[in-house]
Amino acid sequence: MDLTDFRPFFAHLDRTPLAPWRSALEDACLARLGVGAHGDLPAWESAVADLPELPAGVPRLDAACVGIAGDGPLAPALEQGLREILMRLHPWRKGPYCIHGVRIETEWRSDWKWERLADAITPLDDRLVLDVGCGNGYHAWRMLGAGARLVLGIDPTLLFVVQFQAINRYLARDDLAVLPLGIQDLPATLTGFDTVFSMGVLYHRRSPIDHLVELWRLLRPGGELVLETLVLESGGQQVLVPPGRYASMRNVWFIPSVESLAVWLGRSGFVDIRVVDVSRTSRDEQRATDWMRFQSLPDHLDPTDPGRTVEGHPAPVRAILVARRP
Repeated sequence: MDLTDFRPFFAHLDRTPLAPWRSALEDACLARLGVGAHGDLPAWESAVADLPELPAGVPRLDAACVGIAGDGPLAPALEQGLREILMRLHPWRKGPYCIHGVRIETEWRSDWKWERLADAITPLDDRLVLDVGCGNGYHAWRMLGAGARLVLGIDPTLLFVVQFQAINRYLARDDLAVLPLGIQDLPATLTGFDTVFSMGVLYHRRSPIDHLVELWRLLRPGGELVLETLVLESGGQQVLVPPGRYASMRNVWFIPSVESLAVWLGRSGFVDIRVVDVSRTSRDEQRATDWMRFQSLPDHLDPTDPGRTVEGHPAPVRAILVARRP
């Protein structure tokens, strides 16, 4: 993987107010790719190179199953070949995707999360959008489908970057990219986004307040933050700090109540803080599938009490909050 994979996007970025940061973003990508690539990267890139040519189709960025629809079913051999090549990029975490009738049934029903927030945020028409920790870009595609002018997705996991490239092999858009970066890799002066999404990231940060301050900086004055994270259902200002794992995850540091989270946002400089949704994660929303065959949420809940994790903590509940940089 090298910068040639991202240059069409950077050329598009040059036509936006984010153009002054192009060189710094390119340097950040080079630095990340130069620290030693994942040993499976050549095999993943080979899978993308092996993807077959398909008939013309209709892009679907505003549908639950993002992808491209054809006029009819593919020939059986072509469909099977496409399925087998996409399966070489297992595991698929976020989706679903549909490519000419081949449905990638991902671990997460990410479309459900989008449905919870889509009508509650400022419309994305002609906005510059940043999606932090975007995975393979499913929600970024939905942002583009909602009218965004440009979407920059960042995620340091190279498999997710390659999965995005596989989908974009058929959608062929240069106004969206998933760059192999974490938020700490972004240029220190980068700012100017109209909307910043941070979904499923905050509880992985050792310093959640620092993360919120970083998100504040990345927004232009008047810009909007869309924050989704694990929360406690209990009232008042409470915070769970798991002493070990949470739902078998090692890297969960802080789970606040919604009230605590709103205070954190206010202390970080945000105003007009709104709670959009609070939902318990169900076994239907996050589960193992043929496209993600490892353990998933049902394996990490107490088999005798689905309201608890295997460690005895409250089972996952997720909240979406919206706030504004003044």
